[in-house]
Amino acid sequence: MRRRLVKSGANLTRQFLASHMHGLGWGTHQAFVNLLGKQVDVTTSAAIVVSDALAGRIGQKRAYERMKEMEHEGDAIRAQLVRKLSTALVTPIDREDLFRLSRSIDDVLDDLRDFMREWNLYGMKDSNVLSLPLDAVIRAVRELRRAVDAIVREPDGVVEAALMAKKAATRIHRLYQADMATLLRQQVSTDLLKQRELLRRLESVSMHLNEAADVLSDASIKRG
Repeated sequence: MRRRLVKSGANLTRQFLASHMHGLGWGTHQAFVNLLGKQVDVTTSAAIVVSDALAGRIGQKRAYERMKEMEHEGDAIRAQLVRKLSTALVTPIDREDLFRLSRSIDDVLDDLRDFMREWNLYGMKDSNVLSLPLDAVIRAVRELRRAVDAIVREPDGVVEAALMAKKAATRIHRLYQADMATLLRQQVSTDLLKQRELLRRLESVSMHLNEAADVLSDASIKRG
């Protein structure tokens, strides 16, 4: 009888702990996804500011000021996520993958900041070859947002969502190749060299978006 009571008590304890940890885990998982989502949202806003600046919808000085503000905001969100990683008992995906994903998103934001800085330093006024790649950047970042949301809401759909983000990032790369080919058929000039450097910056954005999508896919497969 005593043995049965002990065994029953142990089972109840395990059930209580499992239930408690499940609830704790869901809340922690959502908190991480919320932070990642905020990082992506800031990056999306940065891409829109860059696009608006190139189209003349916002002044270059104001655009650069906004970019610096968003960079600080993104850094603060990432710092909060890293601090949370050091104390969390459970995470929605492996800690290393969360760190790498957050870093890749931060790299995209840094590239967009550097794009705006270089645009100002080069004294650029307009460009016919940069608008389409920038539109593709905005779409790719939005696809990445959907993939991040799927981590908790639809875990089985993370790989598919990440694949869509990767396809969108690949479009940036293809536009980069096409625009570089167009530039290189022209006579070499200062403006051509400036545009080439800015295109390379957008190619770096594509690379880091691909990295983020790959991290999500790998992390999802590891979690099963």
